[in-house]
Amino acid sequence: MQKLLATTVEAVREAAARVKRPGTTPTTSAELFAALRANDEAVTAVLRPALIDALPGAQWNDDEHGSGPMPAGDWWVVDPVGGNMNAVQGMPDWNVGVSLVRDGRPVLAVLHAPVAGETFTAIAGGGAHLNGVPLKVSAKTDLALALTGTGQAQPTRDPAQARRAGEAIALMMQNALYVRSSVPVGQQLTQVAAGRMDVHWQFENLRSHIAPVLLVLEAGGTVTDLDGQPWQLTSAGYVAAAPGLHTAALKVLS
Repeated sequence: MQKLLATTVEAVREAAARVKRPGTTPTTSAELFAALRANDEAVTAVLRPALIDALPGAQWNDDEHGSGPMPAGDWWVVDPVGGNMNAVQGMPDWNVGVSLVRDGRPVLAVLHAPVAGETFTAIAGGGAHLNGVPLKVSAKTDLALALTGTGQAQPTRDPAQARRAGEAIALMMQNALYVRSSVPVGQQLTQVAAGRMDVHWQFENLRSHIAPVLLVLEAGGTVTDLDGQPWQLTSAGYVAAAPGLHTAALKVLS
């Protein structure tokens, strides 16, 4: 598995180098979506052959907005460019993320944030690392001192979803020190794994979240669904937090 992890890291870093920002910020729908599509295609062109060759027989899934159960066997689950909109707009918060799901359970994760020069990795049961250094989640126990966060997992203008997200942010603002709403989701989850943020929650649980959720778990974090049950690929949403803050955060969001 360590050899497979090293191969994945190399491929992810090479793929991230293919991401480009247009010479000018797109101002039309056609320009914007063409730039987003070009980045996704450039990354996939590197990752897909490299990862399939590294693990013969594995299947491929790059639907980052997909959700629900996955078939048995080995599956590479790829978020070609997490925060692609940020990359196209010239912002630094974007990444390339890959997870390996084996019989419905994540067993390997790599998330590379090239602007920050940070590569997060995890193997199930082997801990999480940042540039080879072991990670550990925050030791905080007081939600009033916590840096918390959430973000739009996928674009939507649905009024009910918008109200729910806004109400949750407002409630957390009354209980935590600070609330950050930003994308990509994976970037926030890596900060929880690194102990830089303390809590992250989502009302959606998408395939693009698998790698960073595994990072939080392997760094010693607690990740459950919104009913307090252990996180699974099929969970409707989740709370990922330092163990000393998870119960309090879950109470607020419930």
